[in-house]
Amino acid sequence: MTDQTQMDLGDKGKPAEAAGPASKAMAFSFGDAESVLDRRELAQYFEIWHNGRWYEPPLPMDRLCQVFNMAPHHSSAIWLKVNLLVGVHEPTDKLGSDAFERWALDFLQMGNGYLEDIPNRSNGTARFDHASARHMRAPKDPAAGYFFVGSGVAQEHQFQPGRIFHLQQPDVAQEVYGMPAWLAALQSGLLNENATLFRRRYYLNGAHMGFILYVSEAFSDQETADAVEAAIKAGKGAGNFRNMFLNIPSGKKDSVQLLPVGELAAKDEFSGIKNISRDDMLAAHRVPPTLLGIVPQNAGGFGKPSEALDTFFQVEIVPIMRRLLRVNQWAGAEVLKFGNYMASDGSQITPTGQRIPAENSAG
Repeated sequence: MTDQTQMDLGDKGKPAEAAGPASKAMAFSFGDAESVLDRRELAQYFEIWHNGRWYEPPLPMDRLCQVFNMAPHHSSAIWLKVNLLVGVHEPTDKLGSDAFERWALDFLQMGNGYLEDIPNRSNGTARFDHASARHMRAPKDPAAGYFFVGSGVAQEHQFQPGRIFHLQQPDVAQEVYGMPAWLAALQSGLLNENATLFRRRYYLNGAHMGFILYVSEAFSDQETADAVEAAIKAGKGAGNFRNMFLNIPSGKKDSVQLLPVGELAAKDEFSGIKNISRDDMLAAHRVPPTLLGIVPQNAGGFGKPSEALDTFFQVEIVPIMRRLLRVNQWAGAEVLKFGNYMASDGSQITPTGQRIPAENSAG
């Protein structure tokens, strides 16, 4: 008998319990390796693709339409700018209110705005109509006309050369299409939407695996155990978050324990995610929070909404108006016209940004 065998024998000469396998060093990896420059960012270094006839946009236009309603602070900020523009817009015989509003909405949301020069019988300009940025494509040949691309090939249409006015928000990577100025807040807006959808699902699904009901005492009979199981299952949907009575006559302290698993209700930081993503969107849109109906959390508040609106109009809306007015230079006529904005102190702000004092504006 070897020395090792003698060491494994007990006091009575019986072998001791076999030792478990020797522990091995283990390494864990969470998730696959990801490049610092992922495929989405790498695609930005390529030139815009074309099919021989028109250029494809750098971002899918359909997706930009879908994310318009991703968060209330995003769509509300866009509509605030559109409403301010519509408020000072003066319709002309060439560009009506409806076409202008749709054009301005496309320009602010999609980064591209298109107007179609509809000819009259003498091949002049009868009026300008809105052309949807979702379906417009820039031609590969600069002398050719723009394309309207629908959901199918049969809906493809090419406009006559020189009949489409294309206004774009500048992009540092290319000059064919514009990119929306709020694009830096896209991920924050989607995070805001995901947080809201997660919380809705959390409330609707009351029977989620959020805890373990541990009972150390035996029930009096199987019917009681079945009744407890049925009561837990019945807490889903409209009956969630209700109380349950449980009586174990022979139970002791800690006979029933509630062991949390995920503690989702306490650790999802719903308010923090909503507030941070909201602030990101407001920063991208450069909109004062008081203009979107946000309740201040500090004692001082946000100041007077009228003063915030005047400053916002001066630094944000006026530059947008000056960009939109480029259509007049392209058309060679006053197609688009804006009136003055009446500030809270009685002064007026012209479309070019000039401030007219109150005493002069009254005359």
